[in-house]
Amino acid sequence: MSNDGNKFWKRNTAKVPGSIQHVYGAQHPPFDPLLHANLIKAGNRPPPTTPGKPKKATTFQEFESTTSDAWDVDDDELLAMGAQNLNIEVVMETANKVIENHSRQQELQRQDDSLEVEQREEDPTEEDPEEQEVEGEEEVERAQEGELHSPEVSFTSSSYTDVRLVKSHSEAPIGSPKDAESERAALHRQRSLPHRPPVIPLVARFGDQNTSGTPAMTEREASRLDKFRQILAGPNTDLEELRKLSWSGIPRQVRPITWKLLSGYLPANAERRENVLQRKRQEYFGFIQQYYDSRNDEHHQDTYRQIHIDIPRMSPEHLVMQPKVTEIFERILFIWAIRHPASGYVQGINDLVTPFFVVFVFEYIEEEVENFDVSSLEEEALRNIEADSFWCMSKLLDGIQDNYTFAQPGIQRKVKALEELVSRIDESVHRHMHQYEVEYLQFAFRWMNNLLMRELPLRCTIRLWDTYQAEPEGFSHFHLYVCAAFLVRWRKEILEEKDFQGLMILLQNLPTMHWGNEEVSVLLAEAYRLKFAFADAPNHYKR
Repeated sequence: MSNDGNKFWKRNTAKVPGSIQHVYGAQHPPFDPLLHANLIKAGNRPPPTTPGKPKKATTFQEFESTTSDAWDVDDDELLAMGAQNLNIEVVMETANKVIENHSRQQELQRQDDSLEVEQREEDPTEEDPEEQEVEGEEEVERAQEGELHSPEVSFTSSSYTDVRLVKSHSEAPIGSPKDAESERAALHRQRSLPHRPPVIPLVARFGDQNTSGTPAMTEREASRLDKFRQILAGPNTDLEELRKLSWSGIPRQVRPITWKLLSGYLPANAERRENVLQRKRQEYFGFIQQYYDSRNDEHHQDTYRQIHIDIPRMSPEHLVMQPKVTEIFERILFIWAIRHPASGYVQGINDLVTPFFVVFVFEYIEEEVENFDVSSLEEEALRNIEADSFWCMSKLLDGIQDNYTFAQPGIQRKVKALEELVSRIDESVHRHMHQYEVEYLQFAFRWMNNLLMRELPLRCTIRLWDTYQAEPEGFSHFHLYVCAAFLVRWRKEILEEKDFQGLMILLQNLPTMHWGNEEVSVLLAEAYRLKFAFADAPNHYKR
């Protein structure tokens, strides 16, 4: 790196244990295209500009000479209309017409409602409205299953729109006004059907969880679960076989014990596990008694304050905002920072606690975590979850600690390697980003710093970590190839963007909110292919 570049990382403050380093772009949640659609509408983007960094204007005259107004005064129709003298009689006449038209529409609506009520009173066989809605829901479900095939009915469904059965007006037969009124009433009831969006759990079950909900366990999945249990039931767990089996995903029922074994937290010998668990849990709470009261000391109060600020920014919000969970996360992160003064606390480390915490909670509950009150667990269970999460996170960070030491050299090396790798596997994407002056560090820094946790939903992160735990140097080495596959996955969308702003909005808010196991499995397969081609031959991606 040049001398100028080194100045960017220079710190003037004295180095103390647990010092804080801010991270570029570490606070962005995964992008939901339906919630952020306005950000990417073409109409909201500035007109494309020619590549090249513009010179900064030193005076207002230079700025004015290089800036074109959005519109001139003569181009604005509203201003032109305002400049004209309007006839007061015309204005009043127009206003009266608007009021009359509105009153007429309201009167028609009241008539429609009264006719509908009369029809219900006249027809004693008509069902209760609630029963009609229930039947309407059943009819919609049958339509989704392909049981309704009438050519006069078109079914439109979306997880973010109302579910409706719409009659085609072009095919409707011409009938009496009474028929039309009854048809309007039926259409009104169909439109009033309640919307029931699919629930996507934070942690997908072992089944191929996609956006359609949680399917029942298949015969193949049950067979794999039996294989896991057989391996784990032995007196000495074969870690190599466990890794092979875990690469394609770990069943939720055995994920906690499997993660503890693959991370090195627990020994392979089954007889020693209970003693190791007791000793490590006691050791962790010994650290709390020794260090946690120092969080308000002069040297440590900045670290604790930054942790306290960052936790509410984490996701899932409903989980981390529970007071009990906030306390647990604050203790875990503060103790880790105090015991690792070479790096201290860095924004991004806080995200790495969440997957371990959520997975270990499922040792004690059967329901999904979405609406679960963590404080309802017994105190002993909470202490075990906290200690286990601390030690497993520590094991993970031991392998990637150079990502968080001074100047974060590990991340800089990985971002440079990602740029070289992408230039070899997809030159079009690489040249496109250079054409519009998008630096890899501007978006990939967060990918490396947070291990893609800000780019993917939590359920996908946990599935991704199944493979990272099973893959040798998964978090430190294999993650590079996952990032390369992840970038190339959005090739079409990247090439469609024709300016710096559009590219940055896309790359920092990729639409993965509705991803599931299937998408993650495809991503991992492509990453493995890249690793197989380039890992043992790094000169392949060096020009």
